[in-house]
Amino acid sequence: MVSATTVDGRTRLARGAVFTVFGLNGFLLAMWVVHIPVITDRTGVSHSTLGMFILLMAGAGIVGMRIAGPLADRFGSSRLVGAAAFIASVAVLGPGFATGPVSLGAALACFGFGNGALDVSMNAQAVQVERAYGRPIMSAFHALFSGGGLLGSLLGAAALRAGWDVRVTLVLASVACLALLAASLPRLLPGPATPHPPEPPGSEVIGPAHTEAAADVPEPGHGRKVLALAALAFAVLLTEGVASDWSTLHMREHLGVDQATAALAFGAFSVTMTAGRFAADRVSGAFGRVAVVRYGTLLAALGLGLIMFSPFTPLTLTGWALCGLGLSGSVPQIFTAAGNLGTRTAATDMSRVFGLGYLGLLAGPAIIGWLTELIPLTTAMVVPLIAVLLCAWQAGVVAPAEADITVEAPSDTRASDDAH
Repeated sequence: MVSATTVDGRTRLARGAVFTVFGLNGFLLAMWVVHIPVITDRTGVSHSTLGMFILLMAGAGIVGMRIAGPLADRFGSSRLVGAAAFIASVAVLGPGFATGPVSLGAALACFGFGNGALDVSMNAQAVQVERAYGRPIMSAFHALFSGGGLLGSLLGAAALRAGWDVRVTLVLASVACLALLAASLPRLLPGPATPHPPEPPGSEVIGPAHTEAAADVPEPGHGRKVLALAALAFAVLLTEGVASDWSTLHMREHLGVDQATAALAFGAFSVTMTAGRFAADRVSGAFGRVAVVRYGTLLAALGLGLIMFSPFTPLTLTGWALCGLGLSGSVPQIFTAAGNLGTRTAATDMSRVFGLGYLGLLAGPAIIGWLTELIPLTTAMVVPLIAVLLCAWQAGVVAPAEADITVEAPSDTRASDDAH
């Protein structure tokens, strides 16, 4: 992207609003996760049934993603952010007020749908704000998602320790999120999430209608580029899913440490993942998206190698920390690339990329689980290792398209850029 000389106040307010929405999304998910034991006890749901309901929630999320993409392209991402965030903020009440398996399943389906739609629409809005900023800022948005999850976990745990009824906690969380949403929506950037592709030489003689019609026609290879980005997202999020679900158990089995020490594995991964996302934008601005993905996934591969062969706790924790740091900037770069392919279907493209990536997040832990029936858990870690090495090899997929150099800058700045 070309750096704009100044960023207007409207864009800065939009950035703050998108920060809020990302944090809100992480907070809502944490409110559900931290109350899972209480909710399953209240509804009499077994662990196996809960597993089925989580898959139902994930499936509803994918449906929400696929529906939100085309709608955001048609009506603008800001409107879809408002609708999806409203659904998610209200639907979070459902699990707390569920009285049995049927009502809990329905509640989780609604919550999953809202979160899936919000994932796509808020990332589409983030691409639009990033484009207006003229420099990489996508990773910071994802860092706020992690921060919102951390805040939700801490507040939820505090409410449980204080003995609050889960329904009271969720009502307060829902009201707070709706209030934040109402304050943020007017500050989001209106209009379509997709830029006009650069006009070819001589296009000034073509009427506006013809130009807009041409913008709707995907460039040759567009579908292959979307599929390649989706495959990259699948591999990265597969590795994240493995780290989330298997890091603690792997450390306990591989090194024979106690449960408290084993829990540090996921802690090391999470801390560096969050910190890395705050730093990834500067790295991307200095060295480009491809470098963030290529060298980040190579760093993650180094971390996984340490995890597989380390006989010591500090070295294993270092491996998980390197894995989190290496993966931290990859997904934001992939989403930025998907949102800047130069057609009017940015949100639809992102929904496809995000949907396949989400499948990777679910599939990774399941694949490892199946493999442990045949081989040791440590050996099964070769799956995420191969995944990140393939990402490093194919990192060039996230290279900016020509349309990505368009920036909403003052006319004199744009003229100066054109002169050079």
